[in-house]
Amino acid sequence: MANAKDFYQVLGVSSTATADEIKKQYRRLAKQHHPDANQNDPKAAERFKEISEAHNVLGDADKRKEYDDMRRLGAFGGMSGFGGARSSSRPGASGTARPGQPGAGTFNDFDVGGIGGLGDLFSSMFGGAAGAGRQRARGPERGQSVEQTVEVPFRVAAVGGKVPVDIEVNEECATCHGNGAAPGAQLRPCGECSGRGVISFGQGSFAVNRPCPVCSGRGSVPTERCPTCRGTGDTRVSRKVLISVPSGAETGAKVRLRGQGGKGAAGGQAGDLVITFTVTPDRFYKRDGLDLIATVPINIAQATLGSRISVKTLDDKKVAIRIPAGTSAGKRFKITGQGIEKDGKKGDLLVEVTITVPESLTEAQEKAMREFAEAGGMKF
Repeated sequence: MANAKDFYQVLGVSSTATADEIKKQYRRLAKQHHPDANQNDPKAAERFKEISEAHNVLGDADKRKEYDDMRRLGAFGGMSGFGGARSSSRPGASGTARPGQPGAGTFNDFDVGGIGGLGDLFSSMFGGAAGAGRQRARGPERGQSVEQTVEVPFRVAAVGGKVPVDIEVNEECATCHGNGAAPGAQLRPCGECSGRGVISFGQGSFAVNRPCPVCSGRGSVPTERCPTCRGTGDTRVSRKVLISVPSGAETGAKVRLRGQGGKGAAGGQAGDLVITFTVTPDRFYKRDGLDLIATVPINIAQATLGSRISVKTLDDKKVAIRIPAGTSAGKRFKITGQGIEKDGKKGDLLVEVTITVPESLTEAQEKAMREFAEAGGMKF
């Protein structure tokens, strides 16, 4: 275990790297070291296996969290990392026992201070001391969830509606129906995994079982690869999906579409499509909780003498508002119940007036303005 490779070092990323950074680095390395692109390099396949294994753990949020917990405890720098864990009083709980000796335990026997769930990850990653050479057939695997950010117009987010979204997902190749073989080609047991669909690699008594990167876990390879998918069994396709936007949606809100993400492997369920909304600004409305704020300009005469103006609501209805004489800039007028509706509650529409000053006046307008000012005691 002391010689086990650090997955972050394998991918060449920091332990604080984001999910997107890990994904981009994995794609770059996988393309660089794929056996098909390095047929004259015998080390490329092994490097490709290491990259795939690292991404299998770090590319999954739950597995990464558990891996980071083990890494923090020193599990990848020798078993000394468990020295500070609480010891159990039961026989055989000591971390010094060796596999095959009386009292030796599996990783499930270690008490690591309430971290929880680490025994399962150890067992799945390393197979336990007694299971180092054991290979397990690949079972159904759930497809990868696809996350995407979508811009939503302000008014659609306010009242609700639908927006079209273009997504890219993996789907079963229509030419080979997922087996990776060209039409008429035969399938033969994979030489890399001996037809098991999984490979085992690690150090000493510890082994990591993962889907074989050569046959993609199928256990067989075709005599001639499918020309459409190049033997992968799936293709990248673009799909248009209509996303329902609930009324009152805000930037950062998410919706999850079950089964609309990447396809599952070995008969597994498809992943989900997770949409994060980004609400674009509106030229007229602003939002304050469930209230809408609309800024409406009026001129000096309207503010001084009073007036009536009309304002459009979200549903394009016109509502008349009386502006009283002597209204100052920044004054707000409430239109009850014409705001945003969400969870059974509805806000108001707040109309805020600004006073505009003309840039130029006609001779008659200037004379009238001077007379008005002089009547108030102002001299020019």
